[in-house]
This record gives sequence, C-alpha cells and structure tokens, in this order.
Amino acid sequence: MVYPWGSERRFNSYSGYFRRLMGGRVQKVTVNAGFTCPNRDGKVGRGGCTFCNNEAFTPSYCMRGESVARQIAEGIEFHRRRYRDADKFLAYFQSFSNTYAPLERLKEIYVQALAFPEVAGIIVGTRPDCVDDRKLDYFARLAREKYVAIEYGVESCYDDTLRAVNRGHDFDCAREAIEKTAERGIHCGAHFILGLPGESDDMLIEQTEKINALPLTTVKFHQLQIFKGTAMEIDYELHPERYSFRELPAYIDLFIEILRRLRPDLVVERFASEAPPRYHSGPNWGLVRNEQLLSMLDKRLEELDAFQGQFFVG
Repeated sequence: MVYPWGSERRFNSYSGYFRRLMGGRVQKVTVNAGFTCPNRDGKVGRGGCTFCNNEAFTPSYCMRGESVARQIAEGIEFHRRRYRDADKFLAYFQSFSNTYAPLERLKEIYVQALAFPEVAGIIVGTRPDCVDDRKLDYFARLAREKYVAIEYGVESCYDDTLRAVNRGHDFDCAREAIEKTAERGIHCGAHFILGLPGESDDMLIEQTEKINALPLTTVKFHQLQIFKGTAMEIDYELHPERYSFRELPAYIDLFIEILRRLRPDLVVERFASEAPPRYHSGPNWGLVRNEQLLSMLDKRLEELDAFQGQFFVG
C-alpha cells in the first residue's frame, strides 16, 4: 500500500521527506553558535528548563568556541566519511536558543553557514519567545533561496506542565510563533517531550489534536529522560512518585496511538532519542541506537496494521 505521503512506509518519515524534496540523502551538520537562553540569563528565568542538559545531544565534532564555518567544514567531513552518499547538508543550529541575539548578529552567523555550496539550507532551533517580526522577515528572505526551517521547543501543550518544568512561556506563545513563522512561508517544526511529570497517556494522546491544529511541517517527539546536572535530577531524587517511565515496548505502543491520530502531512522527524549513557540519571533504555528504534517502530506498526493518520479526522 502506498500512503498519502507517497511511500509504503507506515509513517511520513523525515528521510523520505527530504528525498522527495531534494532528490536524495540530506545530512544534518550540528552547529553550536554560542547562543544562550533567556531562561538562563535572567531575562525570563534562571537555571533553565528543569530537564535541560544541551551537552547530552551535542555531537563530538560540534565544539562551542569554534567558528560556525569551521564547525560546518568539520561536520561535512565527518559525515562524508560516515555516509559515502552524503552530498547535501543542512546546518542545524541546535544548542540553546538560536534566535536569541540582535538581528545583525544573526545575519553574521547564518551567512557563514549558507556560504558553503554543499549546504542546502539551515535548521534553526529556538524558543517561541525568541522571535519577532523582523527576525522572521529575515528568515523568510533566506527561504526564497535556500531551505529554511525554524524548530521550536514546545515540549507540551499543557500550561500546567510548562510551568512545572520552568519553561518560561505558555502554549499560546508557541502557537503564535508557529503561526507567524508558517504564514511567511518558512518551514516550521516543533519538539515535544512525552512523559513529563503529571501527564498521563490519555493526556499525551489527546494533545495530538492541538498539534494537528498547528501549521507545522515537521514534528519531533522524545521520551522523557533525566540527565545529570539538571533540576529534574534533583526533583526525581526527592519526589520519584511524580514520575512515570515507560519501558521501550510500552513507549512504542503509546507513540503509535499518537501517530494514528497525527495529521498525515506532518513529517515525523523523531519519535524517540538516544543520548550517551554517561549523561543519564534515572531509568533509561540503555544504549539503543536510532536505527534500532526505527526498526522496532516499523515492525510494531506492521504487527498492529497501524499507520499515521489512521484515526485522523480533518
């Protein structure tokens, strides 16, 4: 069976999306441009979100302090050695809030990235409260020539949860930023954590309706993980009863119920994540690679005869 996204795969995958869009494999090169976060420097709050440890998701070649151009050059070389068929790259500005600077500073950074002929575009990770009309207009101009996506950390559709994890913004803030981004023709992504304290399986499934209502291109889900050096690590030690961790098979089944209700045109970038074991504190799945996770998801979807959008009502 060929599904609405033009593939026999049972969900609208990120890799398939780029093959359709750019005609082949596209590889992300992660860049640390040295930004900080308004939830750390006092503008919004101090200490950051309770779950946040950026180092857990930062590749070894991505070094704070090196120029953007050098990080991209080293990243391209790294991925070319690993993937012989990689010839198009996206500069992924992942660490912290990558629009949290004056516009002139942003221009300096993103011009460096787009100067590489191999770089087909940029993906900018940021917070919903770190964009404004001038910045979005700038990214819209870039998007006329290159692939440009802004990926917002939303984390949850529930304001009680956002307050509990010290997020520093509410869901309406995220909704407004996403709408303003999409209306300018910029690809827009959102990140959600599944399993934050106080959220039941029913709540996680029900929030899919709110996600579907957002004008998103891509969506990324991660399981809750507790990392060393975070406020959540301390809270978990003091109040373990607030937390509910799912074994991997149960998590996959939960995600499939979300996927069945997810809008078919939404591109699923991730449904779970991996991080080096040295960062983990608390229950985790051990060292399971993304390729294994995807294989397990594909197998379980086939067993259940399930697919993305199966229960979606537009």
